[in-house]
Amino acid sequence: QVQLVESGGGLVQAGGSLRLSCAASRLTFSGYFMGWFRQTPGKEREFVAAISWTGSNTYYADSVKGRFTASRDNAENTVSLQMNSLKPEDTAVYYCAASARRPRVGEHLPRDSDYDYWGQGTQVTVSS
Repeated sequence: QVQLVESGGGLVQAGGSLRLSCAASRLTFSGYFMGWFRQTPGKEREFVAAISWTGSNTYYADSVKGRFTASRDNAENTVSLQMNSLKPEDTAVYYCAASARRPRVGEHLPRDSDYDYWGQGTQVTVSS
């Protein structure tokens, strides 16, 4: 059974940084497009970032562009999200997800329905 396990969440002051990691097991990791999503109570899960199979292409929501950076290590089966200049509105549960879909060149997968596997989530809280 495929497992995605997030870690690295926590409480941080506005302007601070956190680094989320997601460890994948029981899948051919390099064959999966990876995404990060977040969700707050009462709201739909929203796209944050995505990274292509080799890590050569990354995609970001406008709200995090320039502050968040996605990366992956296919040798270690991990994907990470470096979050800098955090804002209180970044407070959410963050999820990593894996997709076996093959988007066209230059396109990515911003919908949660595009993803096949999900982690359990990790809480990020940014205080003002």
